[in-house]
Amino acid sequence: MILREFLYVDTDKVRSMLAQLDGGVAEEERETGREEKRTTVGPRGVAQHFQGTGIERYTQKSLGDALFPMLESALESESLLRDISEEVADAEKWTTGKMATIAPPGSLVRITAPGTLFDSRYVANTFSAFAWVNIGLQGIGAMPIPNPPSGGKAPKGQQRNRVGKAEGNTREQLEDSIPDFRMEAGGSIVGADDLRSILRVARGVFAPGLHMNLSPMESRDVLISSRLQEGRQYLDSESDILFARYGTTEQEWTLVGSVGQHGSEDPPGPNDAFVNPDGNVSRGKLANFINAHMANIGATGFIDLPQHPGFSVIPFAVYRSIPRFSKGIAVP
Repeated sequence: MILREFLYVDTDKVRSMLAQLDGGVAEEERETGREEKRTTVGPRGVAQHFQGTGIERYTQKSLGDALFPMLESALESESLLRDISEEVADAEKWTTGKMATIAPPGSLVRITAPGTLFDSRYVANTFSAFAWVNIGLQGIGAMPIPNPPSGGKAPKGQQRNRVGKAEGNTREQLEDSIPDFRMEAGGSIVGADDLRSILRVARGVFAPGLHMNLSPMESRDVLISSRLQEGRQYLDSESDILFARYGTTEQEWTLVGSVGQHGSEDPPGPNDAFVNPDGNVSRGKLANFINAHMANIGATGFIDLPQHPGFSVIPFAVYRSIPRFSKGIAVP
C-alpha cells in the first residue's frame, strides 16, 4: 500500500476521467447491518405477544480522498498511464530526441524526480520582509546606515516612485512592495533597486503563481514544468504557508498529468505576410505571426514557456510518498 501526501489534486479532472472509465463516480460507500431478538410471551395455542429488540449499525465512508488513487490504478490497468521516471533521468533519451516519442503531447505520465516549488509572489514577500528588517535594524541603531550617494540625491528607488506617480502610473507591480532601503554587504552597497531587478526577472520568467519544477538530470539541464492552478483541492494555502511547509530546496515529488507541449529546438521564424492582397488583415496569419515571436522568445527562456529539451505537464496530482520505517530506518 502506498500512502501519499498530496500537495495538489485537480478533483474536476479526476472525476471527469473516472466517469469516462467507469461510467460514473462513487462518492461514498454505505454499509447497514441490523440485529433483532424476539421474545414470545403467553401460553401455547393462545394469542402470543412478541417483543423484539434490535441494533442497527450504519457506516458511511467518504471516497473523496480515494478518488485519485482509484483513477491512477484504473489508468494503469488500461495502459493509459505510463511511469517515465527512469526515462527522464536518462541523458541519452534527451540528447537523441527520443523523449518526444516516449511522452508525446496529450499522453498521461507519472514522473518521480527531484523538484522545487517556485512562486514570484513569494519572492516579492521575502524581499519585502528583508528590506523592512534592514530598515528596522537601522532605525534602532543595530545596523549602520550607508552614506547617501554623492551629491545628496535620493536613491534610485525613491526617484522611480516619484516618476511613476508623476506619469500617473498607479498600477501596482510585485516589485512595488519592496520599500526603499540601502545596506552595506561585502564592501558594496545593496539597495531596493537590486532586489526589484531580480524580482522583475523572476516574474517575467515564471508568471506569478505556484510552479512545480522537476529536474530529473543531475546536470539540471532539463526542466519539466507544471503550473499548479489555484482553487483546487489541497492547494488552498497562501504561498507563504506552502513555502514554510516545504521550503525552497529540492526534494522528491511525484507529478501525474498529461504532457502539454515540448520546448521547440528550432522555432519557426515569424512570417510578417499577414496582410491580404485586398489590404485586410488575416486574423489567422496575424495570430501565427505573434505566436512565432513568442515561440522564439520562449526558446531563450525569458518567458513562461517550456524550453528545449524540456516539456510542460498539465497536472492531475502532485504528491510525496510517505516512507516506511524498518528498524528505525526510513525506506522508500
